[in-house]
Amino acid sequence: MSLTAQFRLMAQYNDWMNHKLYEAAAKLSPEERTADRGAFFGSLQATLQHIVNADTIWLRRFGSHPRFAEMLAAVMELPQPTDLRGEAMEFDALRVRRAWMDRQIMHFACALTGADLDLVMHYKSMAGVPGSRRLDGLLMHFFNHQTHHRGQATTLLSQQGIDVGVTDLVVLVPEA
Repeated sequence: MSLTAQFRLMAQYNDWMNHKLYEAAAKLSPEERTADRGAFFGSLQATLQHIVNADTIWLRRFGSHPRFAEMLAAVMELPQPTDLRGEAMEFDALRVRRAWMDRQIMHFACALTGADLDLVMHYKSMAGVPGSRRLDGLLMHFFNHQTHHRGQATTLLSQQGIDVGVTDLVVLVPEA
């Protein structure tokens, strides 16, 4: 499987898992979703908000490259987040934003070429520190970051008696 195909698979996995996660989270009351459970971002909802916010930050960074400006134009219209928590959104609005963001990610991943993966992206961290890294490595970070925090979210759901079901990537890996 080519690296571009692997990133498409990760975009598919991201979409699939987020759908499952938000379906599970919708079973909780607003108070249960926003209660501080001692997670890194406190509550389940704040964790979900962070993932959307971080995705926005990274997609805007990718969209700042001339090669990706057109394909990520809609994301570039979103306000630039000022921190990693992001502006708090009501759950239903957050769910709509997540689904929209996942469509943007899928569109982006499906448009990538092998040559794109070698491009060097120049960006600044949230603290203003400049960075220059190849797109392939940044995409690995992008998808790994989502998985990391979704793991926290599934734990928070499990602690409240909600089973998200199968979360293994292998479910989406094609049979050989």
